[in-house]
Amino acid sequence: MVGMQPRGTVKGPGRPREERATGAVLNAVVDLVTEQGIGAVTMDAVAARAGVSKPAIYRRWPTKQDLIIAAAETRIGVLSVPDLGSFRAELHFVLTARLEAYRLPGSDRLIAGLIGAAAETGAIRGQYAEYTERITSETRRILERGIARGDVQPGTDVRAAATLVAAPLLFRLIGEQEMPDSRFVDALVDLVARAVGSAS
Repeated sequence: MVGMQPRGTVKGPGRPREERATGAVLNAVVDLVTEQGIGAVTMDAVAARAGVSKPAIYRRWPTKQDLIIAAAETRIGVLSVPDLGSFRAELHFVLTARLEAYRLPGSDRLIAGLIGAAAETGAIRGQYAEYTERITSETRRILERGIARGDVQPGTDVRAAATLVAAPLLFRLIGEQEMPDSRFVDALVDLVARAVGSAS
């Protein structure tokens, strides 16, 4: 009919508003953790800071764990690493990206809080494990790509090697309470590449 738009071309105002609300909520979580620590994250505090109703938050994130994991993933999320031609270059890409995320204000408190929350009684361990699987997925992929390319040993335990890649930056930041830097990244790249690299 004349004057009617084709089906599928009309977009309602809901999605941009929903995306803004999501961003406001997750930013509120990060801000509260940065300023006061993980204990400050309550649904009431997040709703007040974000200007979003509690029911709206609960619809999207049914538990505080869901909310903290989602906020952490805005800082430390899934990477996409292009094929750079060598495992060493791709490993450097991954660790540099993580370093930049860890150096953002509040990242140390957010990560420490996430680790602590995962160990709490009643924590749904599967949620944290799934998050960890997501954020280490690209490391596993570059290891598998290295094996296929021939610059990573074919018998490499990919999951163990991915843990080896992820753990040192976190321990330097949280355990040793020292901000990692590019020299530390370079040292890790050398150590990991020598540990799993092909001799050929």
